[in-house]
Amino acid sequence: MNEITDHTDLSTKQIMHNNLHRGDSNLHFKTVIKTLRKSVLLLAGISTIGIATACGSKSKKEKQVANKPQPVLDSTYYINYMNKDPMLKEHTDWAKKFYREREFQLGWFKNNEIVPQAQEMLTMISKAGEEGLDPKKYQFKDFTAMFANLEAAKSDSAKFTELQKEIDVALSSTYFVWASDYYRGVVIPRENEEIEWDVKRNKIKLHKALMTVLGERESKYSYANFSPLHPDYARLKTALANYRKIQAAGGWPQVAANPKLKEGQSSPGVVALKKRLGVSSTDSTFNAETVAALKTFQSAQGLKPDATLGAETAKILNVSVEQRIKQIILNMERWRWIPKSFEEDYLIVNIPEYRMRVFEKGKEALAMNVIVGKTLNSTPIFSDKMENVVLAPYWNVPASIVKDELGPKIAADPGTLDRLNMELVDYKGNQVSPAGIDWNSVTRDNWKYILRRKPGPKNDLGDVKFIFPNTDDIYLHDTPHDELFSQTKRNFSHGCVRLEKPLQLAEYLLKPLGWDMNKIQSTIAGGKEKHVKLQKVLPVYLVYFTAWADESGNVHFRDDIYGHDKTLSQQYFNEVSAAVVKPKSSAAQGKL
Repeated sequence: MNEITDHTDLSTKQIMHNNLHRGDSNLHFKTVIKTLRKSVLLLAGISTIGIATACGSKSKKEKQVANKPQPVLDSTYYINYMNKDPMLKEHTDWAKKFYREREFQLGWFKNNEIVPQAQEMLTMISKAGEEGLDPKKYQFKDFTAMFANLEAAKSDSAKFTELQKEIDVALSSTYFVWASDYYRGVVIPRENEEIEWDVKRNKIKLHKALMTVLGERESKYSYANFSPLHPDYARLKTALANYRKIQAAGGWPQVAANPKLKEGQSSPGVVALKKRLGVSSTDSTFNAETVAALKTFQSAQGLKPDATLGAETAKILNVSVEQRIKQIILNMERWRWIPKSFEEDYLIVNIPEYRMRVFEKGKEALAMNVIVGKTLNSTPIFSDKMENVVLAPYWNVPASIVKDELGPKIAADPGTLDRLNMELVDYKGNQVSPAGIDWNSVTRDNWKYILRRKPGPKNDLGDVKFIFPNTDDIYLHDTPHDELFSQTKRNFSHGCVRLEKPLQLAEYLLKPLGWDMNKIQSTIAGGKEKHVKLQKVLPVYLVYFTAWADESGNVHFRDDIYGHDKTLSQQYFNEVSAAVVKPKSSAAQGKL
């Protein structure tokens, strides 16, 4: 604009000078006016062009860029690009599937312009801390600089094409690194022997998920808007945000135990208790509101809701907010290991909660308390399919119990078998004399018989067991020791899961086959073992969650009874806090 204006000014001056030099005054006046009019019209036209361009019309250069064919990647380009970085190299297979399926066309460009999903992804990554992840891990490319360089290269077709390729592969690589952590987990159980988790894995296909993000395919899962796959994860994410607010405000005060404190009494320690529980009043009276709040807290922690401020309640009240934040993050990680969705009908046992639930068409149909394995005989974490219900079952004693517990007793007193209503048989069911066994030499490897307790009221499996074949020989069953269900901490078994209301579960499962409670009970009373095959197998999940949030937003915590949180914590937080290379620009998330 300035160059054209300067040129116009010079031309006007030159014409005026020439006319004056000729001394023709009339011609001079007319020529000056005519020249000035032309200058004004020229300036006005240039201004109009400038305004039109500023209002969104593409320049000639931009039109040329938009109309030129988009480049196609060489089949080795992205492989070489990703193999240079160890962090990217492990995701090369996803890139291969992604680009091969699209015949090596760019994914993040349309009409040679970067698609909006790129900025959406980069924004999501900048908020990765809300997921318990470290954004810096995924900000290994300076997209702000790359986008600026691309814009500046529009006049250089060859350079523009090379930058397009680099940006496209960089965006895909970034997605695969982030999505692997977000959807599959930072710590992959099947790749880590120290993590005990044999639930069927999340089989998410990240290249398909990326195609959904880019609008190239539809999915029933929420990949397109980067949302969590499970509502339980989403509720924990909300809880994480709330607990971080508490942390930012200074956490909560320590509360002293006071088991003799009764409703209506005053005590200096009540002030701290009220603040810890979020009670509105701030005086020292243990009023009805505080009593109710304490009971709610105890229930959420798996304690007896008796409003007694005993040592156990005080201990849990005083767990730091920082520790609770870590516990929430670890359990968010476990939700990444769960399959993308549960089946329509399934049974799930949460081991630290001592609770079993059956879901039918996605809604809870049955729930009850359970007893799980002791620390030394921990209930394994796995999934399988229930196939049979056994009424009036025998209890086949595991070889480990024969070796460690019953074998020495039988060796010392042969009458033990009769008193315990047991018998010894071979694998064909033939009776074997216990007198011919060297009970003190029994090992798991050399044990070739079946020591079993006959059906009846003393049977360790009670009246019914539920079989889902597995290598650990774990199943759900009844128990003659119903009194144990009154305990809040119920890790008493040798590994199997004991049910509080087993006959209710049997009735629920056998109803499609025409069984009712009367038929079930009469069969059990007959004292003869009866196997009933289910009409349809039922998926079973034995899982380990020590933190969760219910639909009302209440956050529940449980003890890490097997130490799995401790093991996962060491691996997870070491991985998340691992050193990463930061981009040079502080605006590494990129701006389009």
